[in-house]
Amino acid sequence: MKKERVVIGLSGGVDSSVAAYLLKKAGYEVIGLFMKNWHDESVTLSNECPWLEDSNDAMLVAEKLGIPFQTVDLSKEYKTRIVDYMFDEYAKGRTPNPDVLCNREIKFDVFLKIALSLDADYVATGHYCRKAEYTTQQGATTYRLLAGADPNKDQSYFLCQLTQEQLSKVLFPIGDLKKEKVREIAKAQKLVTAGKKDSQGLCFIGKVSLPDFLQQQLQPKKGSIIEIPSDFRIYQDLKTKERTLQEQSTALHYLPEDGIAVGEHAGAHYFTIGQRKGLRVGGMESPLFVIATDVETNTLYVGQGKNHPGLYRETLKVPTDEVHWIREDLRLNNGEHLAVKARIRYRQPLQNAELYQTKEGLYVLFETPQSAITPGQFVAWYQETELLGSGVIS
Repeated sequence: MKKERVVIGLSGGVDSSVAAYLLKKAGYEVIGLFMKNWHDESVTLSNECPWLEDSNDAMLVAEKLGIPFQTVDLSKEYKTRIVDYMFDEYAKGRTPNPDVLCNREIKFDVFLKIALSLDADYVATGHYCRKAEYTTQQGATTYRLLAGADPNKDQSYFLCQLTQEQLSKVLFPIGDLKKEKVREIAKAQKLVTAGKKDSQGLCFIGKVSLPDFLQQQLQPKKGSIIEIPSDFRIYQDLKTKERTLQEQSTALHYLPEDGIAVGEHAGAHYFTIGQRKGLRVGGMESPLFVIATDVETNTLYVGQGKNHPGLYRETLKVPTDEVHWIREDLRLNNGEHLAVKARIRYRQPLQNAELYQTKEGLYVLFETPQSAITPGQFVAWYQETELLGSGVIS
């Protein structure tokens, strides 16, 4: 009987290395592919040359496991789909999530198509998440994306934009394992990646200086940093005013006269909501946090302390064309609502929330106010351990 063929993305890290080992052990015909997506070393932090080292480690793992290996250059697609999109979003004063985009646009689209062209039955990755499926009474198969068994490493959030078709072709070999076990297996198999540190930084690029990266296209431009007092009048108004979901989900808009100038910045588009580092303003009783950016006037608004009311909102909105359901069978119609647990960033503990679908879009109303809800980021919603869908925050 012919073995099922699996193409695995070997990243040069321990997770994908062990995933490849487990696939081969399970009897699959395994092919390793390393994706090269970045050429520019100019913005990479000192002593870091990620793709060369990672490619070499991936090749050594493939040799050790006795599986075919090759490198594919996807830098053109990566620039068009990820880098250009990132520059465009930052220029608009939004904060994109390149890791979610990488998985949607590169690993589970471009890479998946390459794998299928090699007559693969599946692609596999080293993500800490799981897949399940069930058959409906009509005989159709529905695929479920589940959180990884290791709560400290669950990476389902990064896959929140996957589709049923993509899930049907994906395997997650280490999804049922904890990180410690993965390293134990790598060590036992004498894989060169056994003790390698987890990668940090932008997906497929490595650890880069984000301001340097953005300055490739977004020029520095001096502007004012305005501190908004924590007792700003609008907070008192909002406590007593009955507000619609639309009003609740709209971020507060400040004017320079609402606060006092405390410094200068090099460009509002370099900053994001909730950011603390890089402001370079001292002499305050509590640290300053970015509570709003205005790229039109190039103004940065900040507040003292992580409990500043300007950082918190209970509701966010996802425009209708940005709403994505992995479980299409659970998609809400206008006027419907659904109790879920949601997160607005990776590793954030899941929060109790309610989804409300309207003509204007999908609103996510949290049980407790959330800090630093950021336009351009993804909100993902779950029931139990299953990720149902996601969307881009407006």
